[in-house]
Amino acid sequence: MASMSDPTPHHFRDLLHAQRVWDTELPSFDPASAPAAPVPLFHAWFAEAVAAGQAEPHTMSLATSDAEGLPDVRTLMLHDADERGWHFATHATSAKGRQLAARPYAALGFYWPARGRQVRVRGPVVRCTPAESHADLHARSTGALAAALTGAQSEVVGSAAELHRAADAAWDRARAEPDAEAPTWTRYVVEPAEVEFFQGDARRRHIRLRYRLQEDGGWARELLWP
Repeated sequence: MASMSDPTPHHFRDLLHAQRVWDTELPSFDPASAPAAPVPLFHAWFAEAVAAGQAEPHTMSLATSDAEGLPDVRTLMLHDADERGWHFATHATSAKGRQLAARPYAALGFYWPARGRQVRVRGPVVRCTPAESHADLHARSTGALAAALTGAQSEVVGSAAELHRAADAAWDRARAEPDAEAPTWTRYVVEPAEVEFFQGDARRRHIRLRYRLQEDGGWARELLWP
C-alpha cells in the first residue's frame, strides 16, 4: 500500500478531489458600490484579508514572458500599491529581471481564500530610479539585505555547501554594513491597464469586476461572466 508521502496516481486523484474550496462563510460584494479606481478597492480588500487572518496576504504570483514569448511565473512579495501601480523588487540580472528587460509587461495574481477573493493585475512594467531601489532594499530587514547580497539570483550554484557559505558571508556583511549596496537590486512597478476583482460565491454566482484604463486616464468598470 502506498504511503501518504508516496501516493499512487489513483490515491492522488482521490486526495485531490476530496479537497474543499472556501470552507468558510464568504462575504458579499456589491460591484455598484465599488470606487471609481481600482487601488482604493485593493487597499480595502487587502485590509479585510488581513483582518480575516489570511496567511501572507502580501504574497502574489508574478507572470512574465521571456524573449521568445514563453510564459514564466513565481511567487514574491508586494512592496506597495499606490497611484503609480503595484510595486515589487528583484535583481535586474535575475530570470524575471532579464525577462522584463526583454518584454516589459507582467501580470500579478493575489489569492485570499479566507475571503474567497482574487485580484488580477495586468500592464506594462517600469523600473524605478536607483535611489528608490536603494531605499526599498534598506527599508527591509537584515535578512532581506543578506538575501540580496547572496550570490547571483537564478544562476546555477555548485552545491548546497557553496550556497551556505555565501549566505553566511552575506549575513555577516549585512549586519556589519546595514547600508551596503546591492547594485542590481531594482524596484519595479506594474502600471495597471486592467485590474479584475473576483468575489467567490458558494452557489457559484461569482462576481467579477474588471477595471480597464481609458485613454483619458479614467477607468471603465465591467462585470464579467464567471
